Amino acid sequence: MVVALIIACEVGFWVLLALGLAARYLLKWRRTSVFLLLCEPVLELVLFAVTAWDLKNGAEPGWEHGLAALYIGYTVAYGHYTIRWLDGHAAHRLGGGPPPVKPPRYGMARARHEGRLWLRTLLAAAVACALLQGAVWYVGDEGDVSSLRAFQWTALRALGIHGLVALAYLIWPKKDPAGGSAARPVDRAPEEARGTARPATTKR
Repeated sequence: MVVALIIACEVGFWVLLALGLAARYLLKWRRTSVFLLLCEPVLELVLFAVTAWDLKNGAEPGWEHGLAALYIGYTVAYGHYTIRWLDGHAAHRLGGGPPPVKPPRYGMARARHEGRLWLRTLLAAAVACALLQGAVWYVGDEGDVSSLRAFQWTALRALGIHGLVALAYLIWPKKDPAGGSAARPVDRAPEEARGTARPATTKR
Protein backbone atom coordinates (compact mmCIF):
# COMPACT_ATOMS: atom_id res chain seq x y z
CA MET A 1 0.00 0.00 0.00
CA VAL A 2 2.79 2.41 0.88
CA VAL A 3 4.58 1.80 -2.42
CA ALA A 4 1.37 2.38 -4.37
CA LEU A 5 0.84 5.62 -2.45
CA ILE A 6 4.39 6.79 -3.24
CA ILE A 7 3.71 6.23 -6.94
CA ALA A 8 0.36 8.00 -6.64
CA CYS A 9 2.03 10.97 -4.90
CA GLU A 10 4.66 11.22 -7.62
CA VAL A 11 2.03 11.11 -10.36
CA GLY A 12 -0.12 13.58 -8.44
CA PHE A 13 2.83 15.96 -8.07
CA TRP A 14 3.32 16.21 -11.82
CA VAL A 15 -0.40 16.34 -12.57
CA LEU A 16 -0.96 19.21 -10.13
CA LEU A 17 2.12 20.98 -11.45
CA ALA A 18 0.96 20.69 -15.07
CA LEU A 19 -2.55 21.85 -14.18
CA GLY A 20 -1.22 24.76 -12.13
CA LEU A 21 1.07 26.01 -14.88
CA ALA A 22 -1.61 25.55 -17.53
CA ALA A 23 -4.09 27.51 -15.42
CA ARG A 24 -1.57 30.32 -14.94
CA TYR A 25 -0.17 30.74 -18.43
CA LEU A 26 -2.82 29.31 -20.77
CA LEU A 27 -6.07 30.18 -19.00
CA LYS A 28 -4.72 33.20 -17.08
CA TRP A 29 -6.34 31.93 -13.88
CA ARG A 30 -3.70 33.04 -11.41
CA ARG A 31 -5.64 32.31 -8.23
CA THR A 32 -6.57 28.85 -9.47
CA SER A 33 -2.95 28.13 -10.30
CA VAL A 34 -1.82 29.22 -6.84
CA PHE A 35 -4.41 26.93 -5.25
CA LEU A 36 -3.31 23.96 -7.36
CA LEU A 37 0.36 24.50 -6.58
CA LEU A 38 -0.38 24.88 -2.87
CA CYS A 39 -1.96 21.43 -2.96
CA GLU A 40 1.47 19.91 -3.65
CA PRO A 41 2.56 19.72 0.04
CA VAL A 42 -0.70 17.96 0.91
CA LEU A 43 0.57 14.91 -0.98
CA GLU A 44 3.57 14.58 1.35
CA LEU A 45 1.34 15.02 4.42
CA VAL A 46 -0.94 12.23 3.18
CA LEU A 47 2.02 9.94 2.55
CA PHE A 48 3.43 10.67 6.00
CA ALA A 49 0.07 10.04 7.68
CA VAL A 50 -0.51 6.76 5.84
CA THR A 51 3.02 5.53 6.61
CA ALA A 52 2.57 6.30 10.31
CA TRP A 53 -0.86 4.65 10.28
CA ASP A 54 0.61 1.55 8.63
CA LEU A 55 3.24 1.21 11.36
CA LYS A 56 0.69 1.91 14.08
CA ASN A 57 -1.47 -0.94 12.87
CA GLY A 58 1.33 -3.45 13.36
CA ALA A 59 3.04 -3.48 9.97
CA GLU A 60 6.64 -4.67 10.08
CA PRO A 61 9.06 -1.85 9.22
CA GLY A 62 10.24 -2.53 5.69
CA TRP A 63 11.98 -0.97 2.75
CA GLU A 64 8.75 0.71 1.64
CA HIS A 65 8.67 2.78 4.84
CA GLY A 66 12.29 3.79 4.29
CA LEU A 67 11.56 4.70 0.69
CA ALA A 68 8.62 6.83 1.82
CA ALA A 69 10.92 8.76 4.19
CA LEU A 70 13.46 9.36 1.41
CA TYR A 71 10.71 10.50 -0.94
CA ILE A 72 9.32 12.97 1.59
CA GLY A 73 12.80 14.32 2.29
CA TYR A 74 13.52 14.79 -1.40
CA THR A 75 10.25 16.59 -2.10
CA VAL A 76 10.72 18.87 0.90
CA ALA A 77 14.18 19.90 -0.32
CA TYR A 78 13.72 19.85 -4.10
CA GLY A 79 9.97 20.14 -4.66
CA HIS A 80 9.80 23.95 -4.60
CA TYR A 81 13.04 24.17 -6.59
CA THR A 82 11.55 21.94 -9.30
CA ILE A 83 8.31 23.95 -9.40
CA ARG A 84 10.24 27.21 -9.65
CA TRP A 85 12.46 25.88 -12.43
CA LEU A 86 9.53 24.64 -14.48
CA ASP A 87 7.60 27.84 -13.82
CA GLY A 88 10.45 29.80 -15.39
CA HIS A 89 10.32 27.66 -18.53
CA ALA A 90 6.51 27.84 -18.68
CA ALA A 91 6.63 31.62 -18.28
CA HIS A 92 9.00 31.79 -21.26
CA ARG A 93 7.24 29.32 -23.58
CA LEU A 94 3.62 29.98 -22.64
CA GLY A 95 3.61 33.44 -21.09
CA GLY A 96 5.98 35.31 -23.39
CA GLY A 97 8.53 35.94 -20.64
CA PRO A 98 12.29 36.07 -21.00
CA PRO A 99 14.18 32.79 -21.39
CA PRO A 100 15.24 31.31 -18.05
CA VAL A 101 18.84 31.79 -17.02
CA LYS A 102 20.94 28.68 -17.53
CA PRO A 103 23.04 27.31 -14.67
CA PRO A 104 26.69 28.33 -14.60
CA ARG A 105 29.05 25.82 -16.14
CA TYR A 106 32.50 27.08 -15.20
CA GLY A 107 34.56 28.61 -12.45
CA MET A 108 33.53 29.55 -8.95
CA ALA A 109 30.02 30.36 -10.12
CA ARG A 110 29.56 26.65 -10.88
CA ALA A 111 31.08 25.75 -7.50
CA ARG A 112 28.62 28.03 -5.68
CA HIS A 113 25.74 26.56 -7.68
CA GLU A 114 26.77 23.02 -6.76
CA GLY A 115 27.17 24.08 -3.15
CA ARG A 116 23.61 25.41 -3.02
CA LEU A 117 22.34 22.17 -4.51
CA TRP A 118 24.27 20.22 -1.87
CA LEU A 119 22.57 22.24 0.85
CA ARG A 120 19.26 21.05 -0.56
CA THR A 121 20.51 17.48 -0.43
CA LEU A 122 21.55 18.11 3.17
CA LEU A 123 18.00 19.21 3.97
CA ALA A 124 16.58 16.16 2.19
CA ALA A 125 18.86 13.80 4.15
CA ALA A 126 18.08 15.54 7.43
CA VAL A 127 14.32 15.25 6.91
CA ALA A 128 14.56 11.62 5.82
CA CYS A 129 16.84 10.63 8.71
CA ALA A 130 14.61 12.44 11.22
CA LEU A 131 11.50 10.63 9.94
CA LEU A 132 13.31 7.29 9.97
CA GLN A 133 14.62 7.90 13.48
CA GLY A 134 11.09 8.72 14.63
CA ALA A 135 9.94 5.42 13.14
CA VAL A 136 12.75 3.59 14.94
CA TRP A 137 11.72 5.08 18.27
CA TYR A 138 8.08 4.32 17.55
CA VAL A 139 8.73 0.66 16.78
CA GLY A 140 10.97 0.28 19.81
CA ASP A 141 13.33 -2.51 20.76
CA GLU A 142 10.84 -5.27 20.05
CA GLY A 143 10.65 -4.69 16.29
CA ASP A 144 13.16 -5.20 13.51
CA VAL A 145 14.36 -1.73 12.50
CA SER A 146 17.32 -2.85 10.38
CA SER A 147 15.65 -1.71 7.14
CA LEU A 148 14.99 1.73 8.61
CA ARG A 149 18.62 2.01 9.74
CA ALA A 150 19.76 0.93 6.28
CA PHE A 151 17.80 3.76 4.65
CA GLN A 152 19.33 6.22 7.08
CA TRP A 153 22.75 5.15 5.86
CA THR A 154 21.51 5.39 2.28
CA ALA A 155 20.53 9.02 2.86
CA LEU A 156 23.90 9.77 4.48
CA ARG A 157 25.82 8.08 1.67
CA ALA A 158 23.94 10.09 -0.96
CA LEU A 159 24.72 13.25 1.02
CA GLY A 160 28.40 12.33 1.19
CA ILE A 161 28.70 11.50 -2.51
CA HIS A 162 26.97 14.74 -3.51
CA GLY A 163 29.23 16.61 -1.09
CA LEU A 164 32.35 15.17 -2.72
CA VAL A 165 31.06 16.21 -6.15
CA ALA A 166 30.35 19.76 -4.93
CA LEU A 167 33.75 19.92 -3.22
CA ALA A 168 35.50 18.82 -6.41
CA TYR A 169 34.02 21.81 -8.25
CA LEU A 170 35.35 24.06 -5.46
CA ILE A 171 38.87 22.61 -5.37
CA TRP A 172 39.21 22.10 -9.11
CA PRO A 173 36.95 24.71 -10.72
CA LYS A 174 36.10 23.88 -14.30
CA LYS A 175 37.63 26.38 -16.69
CA ASP A 176 35.76 27.92 -19.58
CA PRO A 177 37.52 26.74 -22.76
CA ALA A 178 36.36 29.88 -24.55
CA GLY A 179 37.58 32.15 -21.79
CA GLY A 180 34.11 33.70 -21.32
CA SER A 181 32.36 34.51 -18.10
CA ALA A 182 30.16 31.94 -16.41
CA ALA A 183 26.41 32.32 -16.51
CA ARG A 184 24.47 33.32 -13.48
CA PRO A 185 22.96 30.54 -11.34
CA VAL A 186 19.62 29.19 -12.47
CA ASP A 187 18.29 28.40 -9.01
CA ARG A 188 16.73 31.81 -8.62
CA ALA A 189 13.04 32.46 -8.76
CA PRO A 190 11.54 33.50 -12.09
CA GLU A 191 10.85 37.17 -12.61
CA GLU A 192 7.24 36.81 -11.55
CA ALA A 193 8.19 34.92 -8.39
CA ARG A 194 10.58 37.76 -7.47
CA GLY A 195 7.77 40.25 -7.98
CA THR A 196 9.41 42.11 -10.85
CA ALA A 197 7.19 40.84 -13.65
CA ARG A 198 3.59 41.79 -14.02
CA PRO A 199 1.29 38.73 -13.67
CA ALA A 200 -1.71 38.19 -15.87
CA THR A 201 -4.60 40.40 -14.89
CA THR A 202 -7.33 37.83 -15.46
CA LYS A 203 -8.11 36.05 -12.18
CA ARG A 204 -10.43 33.24 -11.25
